[in-house]
Amino acid sequence: MRVSVRRAAFVVVIVCLLAGLLTGVRTWHARAAADAIGRARCHDFAAAHAARTAAVSGTGRRVVVIGDSWSAGLGLADPDRSWPARLPGRVYVDGFSGSGFSAYASPCGPVAYFQRAHRAVQGGADLVVVEGGLNDVDQSSAAITDGFHQLIAALRGRDVVVVGPPMAPSRAAGVPRVDRLLAALSKDAAVPYLSTVDLRLGYQPDRLHPTQAGADAFGDAVAAFVAGRPA
Repeated sequence: MRVSVRRAAFVVVIVCLLAGLLTGVRTWHARAAADAIGRARCHDFAAAHAARTAAVSGTGRRVVVIGDSWSAGLGLADPDRSWPARLPGRVYVDGFSGSGFSAYASPCGPVAYFQRAHRAVQGGADLVVVEGGLNDVDQSSAAITDGFHQLIAALRGRDVVVVGPPMAPSRAAGVPRVDRLLAALSKDAAVPYLSTVDLRLGYQPDRLHPTQAGADAFGDAVAAFVAGRPA
């Protein structure tokens, strides 16, 4: 009887060890697959960023836009028609999908706004429009504040306008906090701020990115705000 009990206990232990090992292997494979998908997405975002940066529109004063997927035109049939194309001037777009004001809004490395700012304006800029915040909804206020301060420091001496996040349905719950914070930070930095939470826009099926009509309406709102600033 004692031998049988010991044998049964031994079998239970072995089964538990094998189950744990199998779970570990499955977890490792899942993480590896997630990492591979993440790397692929970052590669795609980097390629889209480069393509959109090369697509300069308009004529006149040099306008540089630093932004996220809304600036990059993610999901649009023609990304070159993302909202910055509605701005007057010779418009250069530095839009990296998934990025934001905070350092770790994106998992794709050093692509936060403040980390891209120097390169974005290295060719000069009569106006810099910084758009975003949707990718900061899960970031702390401290992280957003730190990134904002570093961004403004990088753009010191430039004419800057900050455009906050719209109420994209999939992230609407987190938008008001980011909008209020960016408004306060912009006021402290004496930088004009456009809140876009009241804009009614069309969205793609992901409920995060604008349709072409939504992008046009967003761009027109930014253009009107820029044009209406005191001289």
